[in-house]
Amino acid sequence: MTKVVIDQLVKHYGAYTALHGISLTIESGEFIVMVGPSGCGKSTLLRTISGLEDASDGLVEIDGEDVTWAEPGARGIAMVFQSYALYPHMTVAQNMGYGLSLAKRPKAEIDAAVARAAGILKLEDHLGKLPANLSGGQRQRVAIGRAITRSPKVFLFDEPLSNLDAALRTQMRVEIAALHRALGATMIYVTHDQVEAMTMADRIVVMNSGRIEQVGPPLDLYTDPLNRFVAGFLGSPRMNFVAGHVVGTSGHLAEIAAPGFPPVSRPVRRAVKVGQSVTIGLRPEHLGREGPRHPDHDIALRASVRHVELLGRETILFATVAGLEAVEAEGGDATLTVQSSRVLRLRAGDPVNLWLDPADILLFDEAGDRLDLAAPSVQDK
Repeated sequence: MTKVVIDQLVKHYGAYTALHGISLTIESGEFIVMVGPSGCGKSTLLRTISGLEDASDGLVEIDGEDVTWAEPGARGIAMVFQSYALYPHMTVAQNMGYGLSLAKRPKAEIDAAVARAAGILKLEDHLGKLPANLSGGQRQRVAIGRAITRSPKVFLFDEPLSNLDAALRTQMRVEIAALHRALGATMIYVTHDQVEAMTMADRIVVMNSGRIEQVGPPLDLYTDPLNRFVAGFLGSPRMNFVAGHVVGTSGHLAEIAAPGFPPVSRPVRRAVKVGQSVTIGLRPEHLGREGPRHPDHDIALRASVRHVELLGRETILFATVAGLEAVEAEGGDATLTVQSSRVLRLRAGDPVNLWLDPADILLFDEAGDRLDLAAPSVQDK
C-alpha cells in the first residue's frame, strides 16, 4: 500500500490558473473521492498526479518518492478513464494483459495476472469475447481489470461511471468499493456525482475553482460543512438557503430571524452584530422529519404547497413561506424543498406546517463561511 503526498501543487494554462497551491496527504490504502462542479480542477489534479499533465509548481510524492517530473509509466500508477479505451479487435484477455505485453513480461506471468483480475471482477466467462459483445458495465470492469493486472501502487479513476445508466452506476459503485476492500490499494477517484462520493469514500475532497474547500469523512462534511459551498454541494435534494439577519446577541448566542421565520437562538463560533445579514441553511429532510413535535421548542413554518413529487418510498414537497427570501433566487418568496419518508397526499395550493428543530439550522456569514457551531452528528440524533 502506498501513501501519496501533494504539496503546494500549482497548474497554469497560460494566464489561467487551474490549481492554486493544492496540498493533500492521502494515506496508504485510503479511498479518496474528489468532487466538485465542472471546471473546479478535480480532473486536472488527477491528471497532474498521474503525469499526464505537467505541474507548474509544487510536489507530487508517491510511496516516498518525488515523482513530480517523472514520466507516467514510472510513477507506479494505473488510470481508469470515463471512456473505456478498449481495443475493439482484442479479446477481453488481450485488453487486460496489453500493458504487461508492452512491457514484454513472460506469457505465463501475463496469463496469471489476467486470471487473477478476471476472478476479482467476475469476468472469467468473458475472457474470449470482444468488447462489442459486452455490456457497458462489463466493459468498465475490463478497463479496471487492465489496471489491476499492472499491480500499481495507486489506482486513479477519472469519472469512470459517467457513461453508465443509473442501475449500472449503482452496481459498479458496489463493485469498486468491494474491489478496494479486496485489494487494500490506495485509490483516488474523481466524480461530479456527490452520491458516488458519499457512498464510496473514506474521505471526500470538495474542490471549487482550483482550491480545496474541505476534506473529511462523508458524514462529517454533510453534518458539519465549513462553508455554504460545501453545504450546498453535498446533499440530494440540495440544502435550502434563505436570507436572515441577526436581531440580538448574548455572549456566544445569536438570535436570528427572517420574514416568515420566527426568531431563534443559535450558538456561534465568532462575534456577530445586530443587523448583520446571515444565510440560514435548512436540509430538506429536517423540514420533513418524522417523530413528535415540540411546540415550545421546535420552529413552525406555515407554508403553501407549490408542487408535489410522489416517489413511492418518499415524498418531495416544494413549498413557499410568505415573506421568506431565497438567497440564490431572483425575488419572490423562497421555495423550500422538503423531503419526507412518508407518502404525503397533498396538492398544489394546500397549506402545510413544516416543523424544524433549531439545532438542525446551519448559519453562514455574508462571505459564505460557517457561523454556527457544529450540528449534532447523524449518529447522535
